[in-house]
Amino acid sequence: MNVMALFDRVSLSEFGRVDALFLGSVVCIICIGIVMVSSASISISDGMYGHPFFFMGRQILYLVLGTTMGCILLSLPTSQLQKWGILMMGLSLILLILVLVPGIGKSVNGSRRWINLVVFNLQASEVAKVCMVVYLSGYLVRRADRVREGWGGFILPLSLCGIFLLFLLLEPDFGASVVLLGTVMVLLFLGGAPLYQFVLLMGVALGVLVVVAISASYRLKRLMNFIDPWADPFDQGYQLSQALIAYGRGEWFGLGLGNSVQKLSYLPEAHTDFVFSIWVEETGMFGGLVVIGLFGLMLSRVFKIGRKAMDLSRPFAAYVCFGFAILILAQVIINIGVNTGFLPTKGLTLPLISYGGSSLIITLCSLFVVARIDIENQRTELGLDPYFRKASGMQESRA
Repeated sequence: MNVMALFDRVSLSEFGRVDALFLGSVVCIICIGIVMVSSASISISDGMYGHPFFFMGRQILYLVLGTTMGCILLSLPTSQLQKWGILMMGLSLILLILVLVPGIGKSVNGSRRWINLVVFNLQASEVAKVCMVVYLSGYLVRRADRVREGWGGFILPLSLCGIFLLFLLLEPDFGASVVLLGTVMVLLFLGGAPLYQFVLLMGVALGVLVVVAISASYRLKRLMNFIDPWADPFDQGYQLSQALIAYGRGEWFGLGLGNSVQKLSYLPEAHTDFVFSIWVEETGMFGGLVVIGLFGLMLSRVFKIGRKAMDLSRPFAAYVCFGFAILILAQVIINIGVNTGFLPTKGLTLPLISYGGSSLIITLCSLFVVARIDIENQRTELGLDPYFRKASGMQESRA
């Protein structure tokens, strides 16, 4: 098979017509991420590697890798992604299994979630979430009637999601499990699932998550410390109490970039899970609202691109946009909720801002796919998309 025949090159002029607000918000968030990783990791980087900007250099490397892989995906028609949905789901399931195999999976802080790829550690759950969105988007197109008419359309996607959740909980990665299950449920609802089924299944899912949350002693401790971190501020409530101190220091306009005190080995995971706290300490409440606003702008444009795809009778592309937006939105809500003490502590990064190869690369790739969908939308409006014309012709001949 000719591999190059699978790709469809996008010209610079076409890329230049991608939604400007979408591109602008993505670039702004990435720039903030580089600045904050540089600032928040100075202390730990100097202590571990004798160089204050080690993590900044790695983050820039991940950015280059993510952009390179994204450019490849930008040239891949979404029709190919639709064909590869089942294959992608299978490969991601293999990764979730491999990460639990001793000698292959890498364990950090008691969790086995990563596979060492030398250049970076691949987090299997990040791949699984994106692949599930691609698979489920194709399923909602192929089985649209079954999803809308009865319980039969729920069985296969929920069963597969259940298998994914099982392996995620074995790692354990409770945060990724919540995000994955929530995304699948919302996509099924957007795909036309009856409201009563959706509400019933959401209730069951929440009940299962509650049982899982309280079944392990460390998760129960997190829940209790989330309610009152000051009851044990030097042990179980230490991380959250230090994050709240960072907010107090930041006040309205912050201490200034680079002037955080909490990043100096006071707040654990300052450059990863709790980078938002450092950002608010240095830029204040104003800076925190700016980041939230940028995420809101970016995700609103992704939903708009998806809505246009749906209006152009491109449901697979629309569901992919919706799914990617929901994944990012869920991670933003959970990460900021954890940082501010509104949610129990979970190991979820802030997309495009927190340090981490898997998160940055996978998120960038998903956003490049969204850009590709926007380009295909414009081609379809102009009647220039050969893949759309081919699919339409096949449908007409079948009719």
